[in-house]
Amino acid sequence: MTGTPAGPRRSPPPRGVVLDTDGVLLDSAAVHAAAWKTAFDACLGAFGPGAGGQAPFDPDADYRRYVDGRSRYDGAAAFLTARGVHLPRGAPDDPPGRDSVWAVAARKEAAFRDALAAEAVVPFADAGAALGSLRDLHVPCAAVSASRHARALLGSAGLTAFLAAVVDGEDAARLGLAGKPDPALFLYAAGLLGTRPGDTAVVEDALAGVRAGRRGGFGTVVGVDRTPDAHGTAALREHGADLVVPDLATLVRSLWGERR
Repeated sequence: MTGTPAGPRRSPPPRGVVLDTDGVLLDSAAVHAAAWKTAFDACLGAFGPGAGGQAPFDPDADYRRYVDGRSRYDGAAAFLTARGVHLPRGAPDDPPGRDSVWAVAARKEAAFRDALAAEAVVPFADAGAALGSLRDLHVPCAAVSASRHARALLGSAGLTAFLAAVVDGEDAARLGLAGKPDPALFLYAAGLLGTRPGDTAVVEDALAGVRAGRRGGFGTVVGVDRTPDAHGTAALREHGADLVVPDLATLVRSLWGERR
């Protein structure tokens, strides 16, 4: 049941928390998904089996399955391969287009920047209060994202003050950290917090992120399913979430509420 653990409650509670950014702290997953749709649909009409007749990119199901939580290149490659679209790798400086995987990723980036220019990304209503509660409990928190925009967006949303560390796509590129479902980003963030993985909770809305938390040996892997009908809960559990919650207030109550 959403908001209840899958097994026995951990004791003591986590000493640190590593949270995904898009879809957990910031209401930005839909913006990313729309940008991916712009980039992918241009390819589906021109390449692959049955070109022109392929179903368009689904900003819910396809986004969650193939690109959510991954780096731009990895997400583009995963979805295109699944649809039988085989493009050359290209290079990171390819201009936006559809002639290489990097060009598709660049087209997504351009569409995302256009969306940000049109409308600001906002935090979820529960994010600041939940992070404030964890700070009061002396539980350090880190935000993690594969996006190179995460640090700036967290700052503009007023959440940076609640965070002991931020690890984003710029850090991943600089340090050579593999993207999710590899746990490298989470493990690096836990190291910045000074907590061992077994004493740290990972909080994710993406299936790739949940798998990364499980692979990294984190003590508690929490899935966040903000969908109105909780249709993502089963998949989060299947991919390794110990606990699935509808929001961050429920997370705090579930793991620390009875000890406050």
